[in-house]
Amino acid sequence: MTESESPRRRRSRSRRRRRARLRRILLSTLVVGSLLLGVAGWVGFRGWQARAHLVNAAGLAGELSAQLVGGDTARAQRTLAALQVQSGAARRATEDPGWWLGRQAPYAGANLSAVRQIAIAIDDLARQAFPALLRVDLGGLVPREGRLDLAGLRVVSAELGKVDASVQRTRTDLAEVPGDRLVGQVRRALEDLRGEIDGLAAMTSAVDRASRLLPPLLGADGPRRYLLVSQNSAELRATGGMFGAYAVIEAERGRMKMGAQGASGSMGRFAKPLKISAELRALWGDLPGMYPADVNLSPHFPTAAALYREMYRRHSGATVDGVLAVDPVVLSYLLQATGPVRVPGGVSLTAENAVRTLLSDTYQRMGEKEQDTFFAAAAATVFDALFARNVNPNGLLSVFDRSIQERRILFWSARPEEQRTFGDSRMAGALPEQDTVPMVGVFLNDGSGAKLGYYLRQTADLTVGDCQPDGRRELSLRVTLRSTAPASGLSKSVLGLGQAGDPYTVRTLVSVYAPAGGAVLDTRLDGAETSVGTGTERRRQVATVNVEVGPGGTRTLEMSLLTGKTGSGAAELWLTPTATPWTTQVVTAPSCSQ
Repeated sequence: MTESESPRRRRSRSRRRRRARLRRILLSTLVVGSLLLGVAGWVGFRGWQARAHLVNAAGLAGELSAQLVGGDTARAQRTLAALQVQSGAARRATEDPGWWLGRQAPYAGANLSAVRQIAIAIDDLARQAFPALLRVDLGGLVPREGRLDLAGLRVVSAELGKVDASVQRTRTDLAEVPGDRLVGQVRRALEDLRGEIDGLAAMTSAVDRASRLLPPLLGADGPRRYLLVSQNSAELRATGGMFGAYAVIEAERGRMKMGAQGASGSMGRFAKPLKISAELRALWGDLPGMYPADVNLSPHFPTAAALYREMYRRHSGATVDGVLAVDPVVLSYLLQATGPVRVPGGVSLTAENAVRTLLSDTYQRMGEKEQDTFFAAAAATVFDALFARNVNPNGLLSVFDRSIQERRILFWSARPEEQRTFGDSRMAGALPEQDTVPMVGVFLNDGSGAKLGYYLRQTADLTVGDCQPDGRRELSLRVTLRSTAPASGLSKSVLGLGQAGDPYTVRTLVSVYAPAGGAVLDTRLDGAETSVGTGTERRRQVATVNVEVGPGGTRTLEMSLLTGKTGSGAAELWLTPTATPWTTQVVTAPSCSQ
């Protein structure tokens, strides 16, 4: 080999090495590419399978819910078995190595992980919560022939505790799934499931608490006495209606009976007002501490109940252990479960006529004193029927769940340890000082001194708007009030004091409560700026507007609000329960991090 040939050979060997390295790179790229395409194809196929199983599972879960409420245990068992097949298949479709590999990808991984968590959540409910719920004898939660079986209730309570624990675990796990990098379809599925499980968790938590509290509340440890108060929706107050008639419920060792009955008007006026907070006095003066009919001008039910209990004590000399408030709509729901009842005067109350009879007909044909007696007797008769008749427990629990969700059943215990157990449940009626999701309250108080609330129709639309640099968020609220009252022909009892001037005009004080830590920015009535009363209650700014609506008329109130600091694009409405349900819409938005 010559000196001149050596460099050429070296260059030749170098070229061969580069070509070999290039071939290896190309081959490796081809292999990896083929593998990734194969994984993507496999994940896509498994994703299609998972979606199909999850859609089937969602339909079966809806059927199962209806069957549980209807008490069709045999069909519910078959539906549960089918649900477990579908949820298990969805879970398996999202747990193989290909799916795990796909979850490591920068963008698609977040979506695949979310689908995996959705499958796990549904399967956990199908295998843990729902079977335990089917084992529960719901009959142990309702009275039979005037008595609740306290021993049976403790057995039911143990099972319900397991159900609630399972649901709460699933809810917590699902809440930890990040939603800011998800495609629209997966994000909507996640949000929908969270909403469903939030509702289920609220129900199981409430039933669990109730099952644990019922024994002491019903006199397992000694006699108890409660005020059953009827909220009269014909004359609106923030929690539902004016506290009108009352009856005493006596409970001992699970047995319940009705005691004395009366009317709030009989307590008169308290010349020396009961003590109320400075915030409440700034909003409503001394009215809540002076008149039993005004204790619930505030939407915070514990305040109203405590005031009413003390007024009853000063009036009667008797002390009660708590206050239970219901409205005529609740009575109509209960009558669906008990069947019709006859009340004094030969009137038959049914699910169909109860609201009209109690909030309209009675005022047209009875004097004021007769009305109070009739209201007290009506509520007592319905509850007597509930205590005495053998009522389908599933139907009754459905009635209670609906009533509590609509905030038509409210309860306050005078014993702090029991009241703390109710916490922030809807039944407690406590206005929260902090928000998990920004909440706007729209509360109505009659300003006419009349019984025209029966004729009011109301809608509320809440739209989530832009994110602000300081971490807050804009909200737009639109409230519409429409009067269906006639222009003539109503009795003096209905027209009352006529403080709006025209006795047929409905005068309503609309109080809008901003989200906790938020603010009310501006207010318009029928498109024009209007005067507003302002104040605060429980860390919320309050804006109150006088809205007067003539017969057949409509008024529209619009407000711009700010939330406290939040990343959420969701929002909630809390509304005064009325004789005719509200029409509502909440338009959400993406979170501020998206």
